[in-house]
Amino acid sequence: MLRERSSGVLLHPTSLPGGRLGDEAYRFVDWLEAAGQSWWQVLPLGPPDEHGSPYRARSAFAGWTGLLAEPRAPVAADELEDFVARHPYWIADWASFAAKNAIAGQVRFEREWSALRRYAAKRGVRIFGDVPIYVSDEGADLASHPQLFETRVVAGAPPDDYSANGQLWGNPVYRWDVARAEGFRWWTERFRRTFELVDLTRIDHFRGFVSYWAVPARAKTARRGRWLRGPGFELFEAARQELGELPLVVEDLGAITPAVLRLRDRLGLPGMVVLQFAFAGRPSNPHRLENHPVNAVVYTGTHDHDTAVGWWQSLPKRVQQASGLDPADPAWSLIEAALSSRARLAIVPAQDLLGLGSEARLNTPGRSDGNWRWRLRRGQLGGELAARLREATERHNR
Repeated sequence: MLRERSSGVLLHPTSLPGGRLGDEAYRFVDWLEAAGQSWWQVLPLGPPDEHGSPYRARSAFAGWTGLLAEPRAPVAADELEDFVARHPYWIADWASFAAKNAIAGQVRFEREWSALRRYAAKRGVRIFGDVPIYVSDEGADLASHPQLFETRVVAGAPPDDYSANGQLWGNPVYRWDVARAEGFRWWTERFRRTFELVDLTRIDHFRGFVSYWAVPARAKTARRGRWLRGPGFELFEAARQELGELPLVVEDLGAITPAVLRLRDRLGLPGMVVLQFAFAGRPSNPHRLENHPVNAVVYTGTHDHDTAVGWWQSLPKRVQQASGLDPADPAWSLIEAALSSRARLAIVPAQDLLGLGSEARLNTPGRSDGNWRWRLRRGQLGGELAARLREATERHNR
């Protein structure tokens, strides 16, 4: 999928002015075209949790009708029948779980989202999505397929230098023995649905497919967890046999073991490098510009990180001075570095293009409140910035 150099912008639809699709989404696509960008990266498109997190969506398959510009648009009976016929694996489960008119909501979502994708494709812009590894403990997937999930332990991350107690995510983990016995059907159908909606997708917490941190369900912290073995290659091979090439990017950040890298490379999938991580550690640090592989996606920062300006302001003076970044415009220096990388795809969050500080940060992991709220102002991405980004993109042959 990533066979040529290209670049794009990370902006979830909830960060558009008004927080939904419609005219502002089309204006953003027009801006991407003017800026010479080939990709619009979004976050998961499912119905978010009560805190607004799309990573704890109430369905791994349904689109969030809260994004709709026309949530009450009429839906004909033949549209409902057609949608049900094309989505037999999951739509009845979602309709049973969600509420009255749930199928009509999905028809509306497909109608708006597909029209937007067609509009973007005509302008050379493809959609880059995101698949969380885990599902909500209060969602349709657990309710409809309880045999696939283990609820006596929950997902998390072990203690590390940043968190003495680890991270207690609370999601149900998978019963991989049952998934294997079912031929990984749920995952294959999840990928099938994802590829209906996007052209390429990041798969979150890829290391969990090799081994994952399982914590007793009643534990107060993640300290008492243990590593359990994931399904590895066979899950992806089962999906590939059914669907063909899997247009995936793996999120291989954090404490990554050689086994995780071997699985990534066996699958031939690009990983991720983040420039905010590039200015510390050993010379072998994979995030350093000179160490970037070609088959990778480079970010200035992701949705889980501070903005480039906020990150810069948090650095000690000696690190700032040693970084080689322009102290008068560190965000644009980081953007130029990303565009210059050997990595085939470069992605820049909209906040970094605008040079915004920590007040524009989208998410702080481990904190439930205060996230997912930042929005663009109408007209904030202007023609001058588009021209500047286009010039830099062309100069770096993207």
